[in-house]
Amino acid sequence: MADQQDDTSSNFDLEERNDSTPRKSPTATPTPTRRPAGPKPGKLPPWKVVLHNDQVNGMEDVVVTIKRLTPLSDQAAVRRMLEAHSRGRAMLLTTHRERAELYKYQFASRGLTVTIAPA
Repeated sequence: MADQQDDTSSNFDLEERNDSTPRKSPTATPTPTRRPAGPKPGKLPPWKVVLHNDQVNGMEDVVVTIKRLTPLSDQAAVRRMLEAHSRGRAMLLTTHRERAELYKYQFASRGLTVTIAPA
C-alpha cells in the first residue's frame, strides 16, 4: 500500500513546460476599451423653450406668468415679454426635454403659446 501512495503524488509534474512562451503577469491590467462618441452619461440633451406673442393676454399678465413658472428674474421676464411682443417670439430658457414639455403645458394652461425644440 505504501507503493500506491507514492505513485499518486508524482502525477502533478507530468507535463513539460515550454519556457519560450511569454507568461502574462497576474497584475497586468487589461487594455481599456473606448466608448463610442455621444452625449456624456448623465447629461441630457438641451431643448429650448420659446415664448410666442399673442394678442389676447396683457403684458403684465405675461410677465407674471413667466416669473411664476420659470426661474427668471423680474428684469429677465420683462425683457423676454418685450422681445416676444416686438419680434413675435423670444427664447425663454434652455433645459432638458421633459422639463421643456412641462413648461409648454403649464404656459398653455395659462393661455400662452410656448413651443419647444432641440437646442
